[in-house]
Amino acid sequence: MSALLPFHKSILEKIHDPATSELVLLARGLGLRRVVCKLMQIYDSPNNLVLLVNATQEEEAAIGEELGIMGCRNPGLRIVGFETGRKDRQDLYKKGGLVSITSQIFTVDMLTSDIPTHLITGIIVLHAERVTPTSAEAFIVRLYREKNKNGFLKAFSDQPEHITSGLSPLRTIMKELHLRTVHIYPRFHAEIKESLDRKTPDIVELHQDMTEAMSEIHHAIVQCMTTTLSELKRANTMLDLDDLTIDNAYFRSFDMIVRRMLDPVWHKVGPRTKQLVSDLATLRRLLTYLLTYDALAFHAYLETLIAANTTTESGSARQHQSPWMLTDAAHTIFTYAKRRCYVMNPMPKAAQEKPVEVINLVDDEEEEAWAVLDEIEAQARGEPSSNLNKGKGKAKATRKKWLPEGMEPVLEELPKWYLLADILHEVEEEMIRLDPLLTSHSPGSNTVLIMASSLHTCTLIKDFLATMDADAPRGSQGRRMMEDKLRLYLWWKGKLSERRAEGKGPIALPSGKKDDAQGARQGGGNDGISEALKRKDRERQERSMNRRRVRGGAPAAAPSLRDSASSSAMAEGEIKKEADEIADFLSSQGVDVDTQALMPDTQLFTMDDDFDAHYGLLAPAQTVLVRAYSDDSDDQILQEIKPRFIVMYEPNLEFIRRIEVYRNSNPGLGVRVYFMMYKLSCEEGKYLTGLRREKESFERLIKERGSMLMPILEDRATPAGEAIIKTISSRIAGGRKEVSTEPARVIVDMREFRSSLPSLLHASGLLVLPVTLTVGDYILTPDICVERKSIPDLVSSFNSGRLYTQCELMSAHYKQPILLIEFEEHKSFSLEAVADVKSYAKSSKYPPKKKGDPRADNASSAAQSIQSKLVLLTLTFPRVRILWSSSPYATAEIFNDLKTNVAQPDPAKAVLVGAEEDPDAGAGVNTAAEELLRSLPGITAKNVKHVMNRVRSVRELCELTLAEVQEILGVEPGKACWEFVHRGERK
Repeated sequence: MSALLPFHKSILEKIHDPATSELVLLARGLGLRRVVCKLMQIYDSPNNLVLLVNATQEEEAAIGEELGIMGCRNPGLRIVGFETGRKDRQDLYKKGGLVSITSQIFTVDMLTSDIPTHLITGIIVLHAERVTPTSAEAFIVRLYREKNKNGFLKAFSDQPEHITSGLSPLRTIMKELHLRTVHIYPRFHAEIKESLDRKTPDIVELHQDMTEAMSEIHHAIVQCMTTTLSELKRANTMLDLDDLTIDNAYFRSFDMIVRRMLDPVWHKVGPRTKQLVSDLATLRRLLTYLLTYDALAFHAYLETLIAANTTTESGSARQHQSPWMLTDAAHTIFTYAKRRCYVMNPMPKAAQEKPVEVINLVDDEEEEAWAVLDEIEAQARGEPSSNLNKGKGKAKATRKKWLPEGMEPVLEELPKWYLLADILHEVEEEMIRLDPLLTSHSPGSNTVLIMASSLHTCTLIKDFLATMDADAPRGSQGRRMMEDKLRLYLWWKGKLSERRAEGKGPIALPSGKKDDAQGARQGGGNDGISEALKRKDRERQERSMNRRRVRGGAPAAAPSLRDSASSSAMAEGEIKKEADEIADFLSSQGVDVDTQALMPDTQLFTMDDDFDAHYGLLAPAQTVLVRAYSDDSDDQILQEIKPRFIVMYEPNLEFIRRIEVYRNSNPGLGVRVYFMMYKLSCEEGKYLTGLRREKESFERLIKERGSMLMPILEDRATPAGEAIIKTISSRIAGGRKEVSTEPARVIVDMREFRSSLPSLLHASGLLVLPVTLTVGDYILTPDICVERKSIPDLVSSFNSGRLYTQCELMSAHYKQPILLIEFEEHKSFSLEAVADVKSYAKSSKYPPKKKGDPRADNASSAAQSIQSKLVLLTLTFPRVRILWSSSPYATAEIFNDLKTNVAQPDPAKAVLVGAEEDPDAGAGVNTAAEELLRSLPGITAKNVKHVMNRVRSVRELCELTLAEVQEILGVEPGKACWEFVHRGERK
């Protein structure tokens, strides 16, 4: 754990007091986890019970580890999950200390009084930006403040952009968390500015130009996005879509913004609008992939897009195609994407035969003479051409046998690759220069840290560095890796043609063939420069031994104008034709292309080799660590490795701040940062827009804090008089005879606490009792049982047949069984929304429709199917009533109306309904054995309790004869169960 900076100490001084409760908003990358851990260390004591809420599993592990480093090891942070039993949880709460707990378990334990709410010292809430009136955190705080007025509540957030929904979002969060104070710390805060500007890292900004093809594709994609956006606005003039701009379209949250705007009218908009919304997400991905994928992977992705756009899964022609694919800009994208990979030469044979004869006539002496002549000419012109000519000769001489006739590989490399090679070369020189000046006491290590945006990019960088040819000219250093990828691409194209001929679906382009072997050799991310240097020296010697030179050899990578005819439209027919040609060529090669293309390039290790070269520890100066950007765990990585050289392969706002904090936390450590960015690209636009958005969010929050009116927080306890009035029945002698002071209560199944309804029921004044129910989800009265279904759950329940069983059980045990169908708030209150539920499309219970069936693409068929199933359900179970609710708020009102002037349910009886009549049923049951029993054929939820009462163990059931099993289960179920258990036995 590194030392705290002055602004960290200032924040802790303001918030450490356990008598105060507050919300802290800190800019990302400034060490929020460090502040939270220090605060928890202050409160770590057996006399305190401090609960951490809303932390992910990764955050729990990282915070626990950091607290251990800080000395909180006895017992440290304990984690309460679903596997922790009720008795264990009660014991854990009594011991005090620091506990991380999920919202669902915390809510249930407070309602059942398993946790002593009045003894809780305080609650720490992470990700406060997610708190809404219907969230689990709001329910927790409400229950907490009912019984505990003195405990503290500290809420933290580092996502100011997300606090934007609603009229006054900050006030909403503070109201739900019952807070009065908020501390806002942006990067431009005076204390933070003063702390971080003392020692700034040495940042080298490298703005790399894109290649001509990349620039053309980038411009065309942005043009397509602009066209799609304007088309979307034109098609929906009744909606306020001013926020939909190209700048916002760079971010993933843009899809959510568009969907949120269109959700209330989603069932009314046509398929064209839905296609446009989907296209925006596709185009944004294309922009990212252009800068991060290699040329072949990008081209393959475009081909899959074309195939998906022209045909449906059933093989019929797609009715609503993406409009952007029909534009001139799309033609530019497809043309240039193919030209980056290879060009097809219409006259290949003469071009292929001629160089072979020339190569055979050239000997080593002639080659040397030509090399000397080229060097003299190059010096006269003032430009080095020897390397280029070597590349030309090599390109002509080493024509690969597996290349189809007429294909000339271009294999354009990403410009950042050779820029990265230059950076690593400069870092190596800098290490050599600084080596005499550093002592063993100097802070930091020579490990080079390369940070990228995704694991895919990290893998690509590692592959490039492992196969890099350092002597090759700029732009062809990764030629070997690209040739391997081209071979894999050709194998994939051939395979697509084969599968199409067999009537099978397409397959995805496989990842690089050396990923697994390379990852194993490099120990999960470490790239040995020493290995790369050895390989480079070896290859240089091989080249010097058999060098070949061709006079006047032209580079094979030059794109030809004749190519334009073959790559003009890149329509579906051309892709199929090209794939078929490649497949024919590969089949004529007479080699197992599949095996060769995917065969890992592994070297055998013998005992004669140097053991350390393969399995020894690498020196820090010979290690390159490639990692993807993460959360606050990046701070820990920086502190553990202490790199002097950091390469930011892609821009990332928060990581720059992490480096600033890291630099100021380690006095005397010099840090050089190489900041790589493509000029005039979406990468640059996204970075600058993100910076501006964060600044505007903080300014808006500061302004809201200055003019915010906080409500007076009242005790929500319902007066006894009101409770009496609610239960008075005016029909019986003015209500004077039956006055009940028993509070209105609802029995709720434990599994329902994942939804927001229990929270809203509690807020409406009902007493919520969590129990494990066998029948139903909510018990409102002794006679009314409710099974709640959201729309996705309703669809999946119908598909699996689970709803039939649930209605059957409710009808058997309750007088008024109710099926509640609950829609989402802010979405259309209509069954047509069912068509968008993915689980409906993914249902594999029934075979797919035949190819060419016009009903397969009918969006309304989903809604009609649900309606017909609901009709069948009501015909089968006439007593089941169906309630339609537009939102959880409406459901809470309906439940309150249904409970007027009725008796209250008994939780003890509700638990026994559906189980055996024995009150001790379920106590001391081996849950693992019960799960195993339930999975056997013939045993269902209805008869499992009966079976458990008849046999003492699963073993005893297995030893029964066929007749005995049939006596317990019935003839058919008994036979199915017995045959399954005894399958494969020798007679």
